[in-house]
Amino acid sequence: MALSDTKLRNLKPSEKTYREADQGGLFVDVSPKGKKAWGLRYWRNGKQERIGLGDYPTYSLAEARTWRDDCKALAGRGLSPMALKRGDPIPGDAAPAVKELAQAFIRNWCMKAVEMVKAKEGETKAANTVEAFARRWYAEIVEPANSSPRNIKRVLDKDVIPAIGAKQVADVTVADILAITDKIKNRGADQMALQTRNVLKRLFAYAIAREKTQFNPAAAIEAKFIASARSRDVALSSEEVGKLLRAIYQSSMKRAHKLALHLLILCMVRKSELIEAKWEELDLEKAEWAIPGERMKKDKPHLVSLSRQAVAMFEELKGLASGSEWVFPSRGDLKQPIAKSTLNVAVRALAIDVRDFVIHDFRRTSSTHLHEAGFNSDWIEKCLAHETKGIRGVYNRAQYADQRREMLQWWADFVDSQIDEGRKVIIGRFGKAYQAERLDE
Repeated sequence: MALSDTKLRNLKPSEKTYREADQGGLFVDVSPKGKKAWGLRYWRNGKQERIGLGDYPTYSLAEARTWRDDCKALAGRGLSPMALKRGDPIPGDAAPAVKELAQAFIRNWCMKAVEMVKAKEGETKAANTVEAFARRWYAEIVEPANSSPRNIKRVLDKDVIPAIGAKQVADVTVADILAITDKIKNRGADQMALQTRNVLKRLFAYAIAREKTQFNPAAAIEAKFIASARSRDVALSSEEVGKLLRAIYQSSMKRAHKLALHLLILCMVRKSELIEAKWEELDLEKAEWAIPGERMKKDKPHLVSLSRQAVAMFEELKGLASGSEWVFPSRGDLKQPIAKSTLNVAVRALAIDVRDFVIHDFRRTSSTHLHEAGFNSDWIEKCLAHETKGIRGVYNRAQYADQRREMLQWWADFVDSQIDEGRKVIIGRFGKAYQAERLDE
């Protein structure tokens, strides 16, 4: 009985490959994995030959039958379709009409088969690039199971895909991974380099499980060769806060960078939120800084109430910005902010007797001291731009603007007192004399 498209679609795999016949020697083999491949048995010069076409439904039933008829027409004239497919030349003594028929067969079927194989190989390669596979891993594994998948997506988009996204997963080397982590460390972000290596280690473990590679280049690099893993519980003591700021203001770093580090402590914002700030975000008359959502970690706008000290620092920075739209313009290009590594490098250069810390610990430091001082946790979390979860988060729609303003002013005064606790350091017009001038206005 002849095959039909309905019957072809409904053919199910079995434990062993089996064959279903059509007519005129045409058949389809069904493998245990469900692959359906066309084949043909035909006679030429009294001998039987066999040739394959390709898969169903890549080649439809109608195309397979046309191919069968073309093959049998060639065989009937003494030419071997199997030999032509193999690439053997057309016999020189063949009649012109037979040569034309053979050339048409090569164009219609042999060349098409080669093109389809190449296209399929191209599709497979495209699917096995690091970018394509990372997107698949993120959608299938990371996003459904991770409480903060955006952090991993940021790692992929910022550092991994731009560097090795076009490479085949199986071609990525240890040197590729080290190049990525070294570049991140050169920005002064050692812990981010370690985190990126850990993300890549998970990505390639999944690639091994999906049989895309047999080697995990990220796992081959021990974490200690990138950065020392650190517990994220560093909060500077009040004495350390004073030591740090005194060392900053006595150092040779640029004045704008000194103010930036001080503002990071006072405003409780992330480093990127400060160094990428533009003057259009600041209203110094209202003592407010409105950070747009696209610059925030949670994609939600954030309002920072500015203490008197912070306002004075921003006013000084306005004069240092040389007319740039950025609060902290790059020295080499006023149309760009300072590099992300600038402040990290400045801190590492300090000769100071303060335990190991990173700039991000400024946020934990302020949170710790405010909690110890008895301030409301909701106010502190709002200043940190953290979202309150659960029922309290649903009902907590208040922004606590007045309370936050009062709390941040207390915090700025507290930090001032730590600076003054040691030997006096002239830190600028935002000192107490300047504060008194503003209060008298």
